[in-house]
Amino acid sequence: MAQALRMAMTLVGGALIAVAAVAASAQELKIGYVNSERILRDSAPARAASQKLEQEFAKRDRELQDAGAKLKAAAERFEKDAPVLPETDRARRQRELTEMDRDLQRRQREFREDLNQRQREELQGLLERTQRLVKQLAEQEKYDLIVQDAVYFSPRVDITEKVLRALNNGK
Repeated sequence: MAQALRMAMTLVGGALIAVAAVAASAQELKIGYVNSERILRDSAPARAASQKLEQEFAKRDRELQDAGAKLKAAAERFEKDAPVLPETDRARRQRELTEMDRDLQRRQREFREDLNQRQREELQGLLERTQRLVKQLAEQEKYDLIVQDAVYFSPRVDITEKVLRALNNGK
């Protein structure tokens, strides 16, 4: 019985030492938080990517707007002329309007798909660059953990500004 008591006391003592060691190491834990929404909104590379995409797709966007305006004007002319048109002309113009509308919708869908694809590509590049910078920062400043998009974070662990400066400086 005495031996069992000594063994239990040894286990309890070992557990207390382990708890003390964990508590001591927890005090030294260095944690950071990065707000990725802010990175995507406020960083110079994000703004540059947005401008690049705007320029890349501006011509197609104008063409689609022009095509939409032409379709609208043609539909208004048809509505005005329809009561006095012979049935064959009315049916032909109705088919032309339907075909114009179908073509415009197809072109708009392709435009959105192309734009979304390019946005994903630009976003992916920015996220990869940001991840590399965050990893470098973690290694340089000896962070144990860096999280993104937390439900709650204390402003004292927010390192978003450091990451933004590094991104904006082209590192």
